[in-house]
Parts: sequence; C-alpha cells; structure tokens
Amino acid sequence: MGTFIISASENPFNTILKTLERPDGGEFGKYYCLPALNDPRIDKLPYSIKILLESAIRNCDEFQVKSKDVEKIIDWENTSPKQVEIPFKPARVLLQDFTGVPAVVDLACMRDAMNKLGGDSNQINPLVPVDLVIDHSVQVDVARSENAVQANMELEFQRNKERFAFLKWGSKGFDNMLVVPPGSGIVHQVNLEYLGRVVFNTNGMLYPDSVVGTDSHTTMIDGLGVAGWGVGGIEAEAAMLGQPMSMVLPGVVGFKLLGKLRDGVTATDLVLTVTQMLRKHGVVGKFVEFYGEGMRELSLADRATIANMSPEYGATMGFFPVDHVTLQYLQLTGRTNETIAMIESYLRANKMFVDYNEPQIEKVYSSYLELKLEEVEPCISGPKRPHDRVPLKEMKADWHACLDNRVGFKGFAIPKESQSKIAKFSFHGTPAELRHGDVVIAAITSCTNTSNPNVMLGAALVAKKACELGLEVKPWIKTSLAPGSGVVTKYLQKSGLQKYLNQLGFHIVGYGCTTCIGNSGDIDESVASAISENDMVAAAVLSGNRNFEGRVHPLTRANYLASPPLVVAYALAGTVDIDFEREPIGTGKDGKKIFFRDIWPSSEEVANVVQSSVLPDMFKATYEAITKGNPMWNQLSVPSSTLYSWDPTSTYIHEPPYFKDITMSPPGPHGVKDAYCLLNFGDSITTDHISPAGSIHKDSPAAKYLLEHRVDRRDFNSYGSRRGNDEIMARGTFANIRLVNKLLKGEVGPKTIHIPSGEKLSVYDVAMRYKTAGQDTIILAGAEYGSGSSRDWAAKGPMLLGVKAVIAKSFERIHRSNLVGMGIIPLCFKSGEDAETLGLTGQERYTIDLPSSVNELKPGQDVTVATDSGKSFTCTVRFDTEVELAYFNHGGILQYVIRNLICSKQ
Repeated sequence: MGTFIISASENPFNTILKTLERPDGGEFGKYYCLPALNDPRIDKLPYSIKILLESAIRNCDEFQVKSKDVEKIIDWENTSPKQVEIPFKPARVLLQDFTGVPAVVDLACMRDAMNKLGGDSNQINPLVPVDLVIDHSVQVDVARSENAVQANMELEFQRNKERFAFLKWGSKGFDNMLVVPPGSGIVHQVNLEYLGRVVFNTNGMLYPDSVVGTDSHTTMIDGLGVAGWGVGGIEAEAAMLGQPMSMVLPGVVGFKLLGKLRDGVTATDLVLTVTQMLRKHGVVGKFVEFYGEGMRELSLADRATIANMSPEYGATMGFFPVDHVTLQYLQLTGRTNETIAMIESYLRANKMFVDYNEPQIEKVYSSYLELKLEEVEPCISGPKRPHDRVPLKEMKADWHACLDNRVGFKGFAIPKESQSKIAKFSFHGTPAELRHGDVVIAAITSCTNTSNPNVMLGAALVAKKACELGLEVKPWIKTSLAPGSGVVTKYLQKSGLQKYLNQLGFHIVGYGCTTCIGNSGDIDESVASAISENDMVAAAVLSGNRNFEGRVHPLTRANYLASPPLVVAYALAGTVDIDFEREPIGTGKDGKKIFFRDIWPSSEEVANVVQSSVLPDMFKATYEAITKGNPMWNQLSVPSSTLYSWDPTSTYIHEPPYFKDITMSPPGPHGVKDAYCLLNFGDSITTDHISPAGSIHKDSPAAKYLLEHRVDRRDFNSYGSRRGNDEIMARGTFANIRLVNKLLKGEVGPKTIHIPSGEKLSVYDVAMRYKTAGQDTIILAGAEYGSGSSRDWAAKGPMLLGVKAVIAKSFERIHRSNLVGMGIIPLCFKSGEDAETLGLTGQERYTIDLPSSVNELKPGQDVTVATDSGKSFTCTVRFDTEVELAYFNHGGILQYVIRNLICSKQ
C-alpha cells in the first residue's frame, strides 16, 4: 500500500461547459449543462439524483470520480436496484459546535501527526467551505424568568469559555472555515435561513448547493431544495479534506402530495403522519422526493419540518425540489434579488426547477407513496419513539393501553390497582398532587418546529386565548421556549403575543439545544420526590424530533412529541390522560369549563398573524449580527499559532490517541481473535444508548474522572459540552441509564459483566480490564443497531473502549459507516439468524477470520465467526465499498487521509 495518489486528468465533460447569460446582458458564470448531454434518461431522473449527477460531472477527473461513475448515475433507473457505489463530493460541510469541537480537535491532531511523519502541517485545511455553527446547549434551569436568555448565555460562556475559545482559534487557524458565534441560533435553522446557498457561484463556476453535516438535523435544508444529510464527524472531516464520499446510489421513493391541510391541522401533525407512513414503507438508505399538486399548498417552513424528520423515518433525506415557493422563501429571508435571479436562471437552464405552470415531465421513482393532505388529523407521537403516532382523539385510550401493556415501546406495565394512584406532595408550601400521565415538562424546542412561523405563532395564539379565559399552567410544570433563531423572537414580539407565552411560563431561554438533548435541568425537588417515591409515570411533552427513553429527563418515563400549540395545550391540561374532545382543559375565570376547541386558533387566524408579523428585515437584522459577533465572543482572546498548544490538564479539550503509533505503513486487514463479548443487546439500540449525551450522572465513571481532576459537581456540564475530551467521552460511552444488556439478565442500567471474573461493573471499567489484559472485545446486537442521531462518538467511544467488531442483525446507515471510519468491523448475521436463534449467550469468546491480504477482502464478503463453545456461524462483513475497505486497511479514515496527503507530495 505504498502510493495512493494518481495524477488527475482534465475533466472529460468540459465539452458541455456553458455560459449562463443574465436576462439583462452580461453573464452569471459558467456551468456544466446537463441538457447538453442529449440523453433522454436524464429528463426522467428524480431531481435529487440530478444533484448527484451534476457533482459527478463537475468533479470528474478519472481518478477520484470517473466517467463510469457518471454513467452509473445517468442510468440510475437500472443501476440503483443493484446497490452500485458512487463517489460524491458535497459543495460544503456543516459542523455543529458539539460535533465541530471533535472535528477541529481531529484536524489539530492531524497537523501534529503530519509533522511527526515529516509532512507539511499546513496541508491540513478544509478544501471545501466549512460552516461551523456554535448552537450552544441551553440549560433551562432559569426558564421562568424574563432575563433567561442573558442568564443562560453568561452561564454558557462561564462553563464553555475554553471550548468556545478553541473554536475561535480554529476559525483563525484554518482557511475556508466560517464560525457562527454562540447566540445566533441553532445549526439547522441558521443553515435554512442564512447559510443555504441553493446555487453556489465560486470563482465564476455555478453549481447546486449540497451539504453534509455532523448534525442529523442537517436534513432540514432539503426543504429548501438543497441536498443535505447527516454524517458522522469522521466522514465530514474526510469530505472537508477533499475526499469523495463513497455512497451507494440510492433508490428514491416518490411521495405524492395532494390537496391541502384541513383547518386547525398543523405541520407537526403532517410530519408525524409522514414519518409513520415512511417508517412503515421502509426507506432506510433511500432518498424520499416529494412532488404533486399538494406542493403548491405547502409552505417552505412546512417542507423544512418534514425534511428535518428524515432520521426519524429512516431516509437519507426527504427532498423538496426548488419551485416558486422556494424563491419566495429566499426573498422573505433576506437573500438579494440578484442572488435569487441567479438561482432561478441556473436551475431552469439545467432543468432542475419545478414550474407548476408548465406540463410536468413524469419522473421515475423506485417506489411510490401518496397522501391526501386533507386526511391528516391532529396527533402526537410517543411515549418512547417518534414514529409511534397517536391520533389526538385516541390519546386517552392509547395512554391507558400503555399503562396496561408490558414494558416496551408502548407499555409501562402498571398494575390496574395502581393506575389511579395519587401522589400528594407540598410544592413550596402549597398542597399538590401527581397522577400517572401528569405533565412535568412542557417544552417548545428548537429541533424541528421553530423554523415554522405557523406553528410558533399558532402556539402563541393558544396562549393568548388561554390567558384571556383565565387558564393557568401549574407552577411545578417546567415550561420553556427555545427558538432556533433570533428571528422567532422578533416576530413573536412584533405580533404582541410573546407576553401571553410568558404569562404561561414559556419564556425564551436561549437559542440552542434544550430539553430533547437532556438539558431540561432539575425538576423541582418536591416533584422529583413525588415521582420517585410513588413510582409515577410522569410525562414530558415537547416539540422536538426525539423522545427515546432516558433522553429528555431520567424521571419522565413517558415523552410525547407534539406541535408547539399542542405543547401549550398539554401544559394547560397538566396531563396526557385527557380526551380533548370531551373533557375540559380547565376552568376559566368565570367558573366555566374551558375546552380544547375554545383555545385552538383557526388556520385563517394563524395565517393573518404570520402575514403581518414575519418580515424580511427581521432575517437581515438577525444574521447581520453573525459577522459582528457579540461582546462575550469578541472578548475571547486566542493564539494565532498554526499548531494547537494542548493543555494536558484541560477537561474540555484533550489530545486523543488516534495517531499515537501512526507510521507510513498501513496495518492492512486484520481479524479478531478470542474476543470477549462486552455487551449483548436486542433490537433498536440507538446512538442515545451508545453515545455520551445529556447530563453527567454523579456516580458515573466520567463523574469520577472529573472529581479526580478537581472539577466541582456543579461544573460537570454536559457530555455534549465535553465532546472535545476523549477521556470523558470514553467513560460516558454506554452510560445510558436505560441500557438493556442481556448479560445482566433483566437488570437495566449502564453496567456489564466481566466474564473471566463474573464481576458486575460499569461498562467502562470492564472494557478497561479487558484492554489492560490485552483482550479484544466485540458487541452482539439485534436489528437497527445505531439508529437515531448521527453521532461520531457512538463509534469513537467503542473504539477507545477496545471494541473491535459489532455483530448485528442490521445497522443504521450513518452509524455503520462511522464504525468503519474508526476501524471497527461491522458484521451482519445472515437473514433469519441472530444471537438467540444461534444459541449465543455472550459468554463465549469470538474469533472473526478475515483474509490477511488486501486483495482478498471484498465489500459484502461472507466470513466465518467461530466461538470457543464450538459454535460457528457465517456473517456478512459490512464494508460496503472499496473506499470503506481502504479506510479499514489504514486503521481508520483519518489515518488514510494523512497518508494520502503525504504521498501526494512525494
């Protein structure tokens, strides 16, 4: 494996390079003209596939991207069912600060490694534009106060000054990197409202915007007609460094929308309906492309809300091609007329614009779905998964079924005689009661909905009507509002409705991740005691994407996703155990019973307030602040050195050991011998179970490490904030309190068995015992291993723990590639087989026999796994492409890139 670089040749498609003329004379720039290929197959391609095609044509150099790759994409109708591999070079990379910190840490480490191997460290720079948004986490401890935003900002800078300073160093130390300062908004909404280009013009070359991001919410941008999806940090880093992403040419599900939504039905109701339909259809690894006459009626914000839920329905992206609605949104959000004219001209010239006034050319899709928008009804989703949709009218019955059902995704197994239990407690001297299903957290969060003025102003109208009727939210319900950008604050204030949200306790707490990532803060002690001591199933209602177990708060076993207006309604009702049709939400100031219908605004009411309150100047003013920064950010002083000076005592930024023993010679393929099973899992183990997330538990290995480093408990901060420290993240891997590990025989929690001694210890402690003894480990798992958010630490953590392979029934797309990127072998049981059918207990030792020669190991190859109990079985090695094999042979993607860069200069 000596040389990896071949000199690239001139682009063979330069013959179709055309000039795009301006309507008023002059020119916009050059572009690769797809119609000039005169290939009738291109007209039938889904719009999302055309973006892949244009990228392949523009980047074709017969080395990284070849003419045969272009042909594969043009022939998509025939090639996509065959799972063919194509390279893809996105136009830019999007980093969120939690995932951006480890990415910048890795870049800084790579510079050190380049020095060590005799290369030029300045070569380590992003080769494509990188947008890094510091959408800092927001603690909602000070939720019910007028000065929450400022207080949280000060708290964040106090806690995360070191992390922010590191990112500011990165913005100065690396070329081609834009850092959006804290307090500007959350990554996916800033991307939609400000960063999204739709069409790039780089040095006179025009091409479609496309983006990969280290935040799974990246898919929100697909609502704007920009192809984007979430990847692991390691994939993003490779893309930043000029490596093509190797991907399987996806199938595309055509999703036809007809009609329009009924009065009072929200975008969130539509999203939860679409999520359930697509989950049932099966769209993992596929694109979903929306089309049909219903698109005329669907606002850009509604489209973005649907696109944002792609990880929850399992698709790579849910794509909405550019049309007149897109252009109107670009105008609303302050893009210039010149830019919008360029975007429309380019996309029309390349037949990538949808014009409903022209006859539509029927596109070919891999499969088809259809939804009449008028059939969508109000709903919520839960209590433990985003795709478990419950129509609002069935909620009460569904809740009681959940209390009855055995413990699972739809069950709590509460005995009949305990279901009506009342836990009495004193809340600050006032007598109070809790029942099963009572709401203790109600949060309008920045994940999905705050990019959508309809649902945000709808929630504010619900608050207004409730306040005018004299309804109140119980004081022990933790309420909060975290918009995705400052624009939301501006239009809520202009509408005059923010005061009603404040009156009900929905004060703005900041612009960042809150409740759905575990930043709920503490529930009042009296409420927490009432829940714990009486084993109550308390509920959280939030307008986020995710409600997996243990994610929102350790004490809320039931977590429901709902539209912002419904979050307010449930906060007022104080319980999810209610039939909104028949039971009153509460009693008004005149003693009359108030029902759901009394506080619910009509679609016309919402549309009127949106029309008068959401204005282009708000977007311009909000995003001008990005270039100016804010006083706290501007006052951070950082060194100007090219190489970062690591502080060995830092508990935030630490040099990881990825390149500790790197040499110019790659290790090559390597199997696993006599490995112990570290963990034995069933189905649906999410990255929330694997990756460190949320608060750091006081009894965890990470807490012990921090205490040993003299960090006070009050300064522990969250795992997200400490993603730049591998020591803490390794200790937080598999530290989820809801972890179900079969080695523990029914016990739930972040522990496992050290098989040689039989001792039960934390996962980290057991892993270190194996590692110290020089013993490899593997993980057994069921279906959908690694589903949920894309998190590189869900792969980095296991690698640092010494895990060499994961054997599962199936993998989530991003997580599987992340495992490969960290040198971990992903293997799939054969169809119809799993650990149980094969009689595996996890007590065995496992040997995975891989061919030792680079040329013998092929993508998708079958290998034998042998155990010391005498059982052997066949698995498929899930290296899906030749590039993934190369990464594995090098010990990981970053090692591959470094050796590649050095060889390119030799």
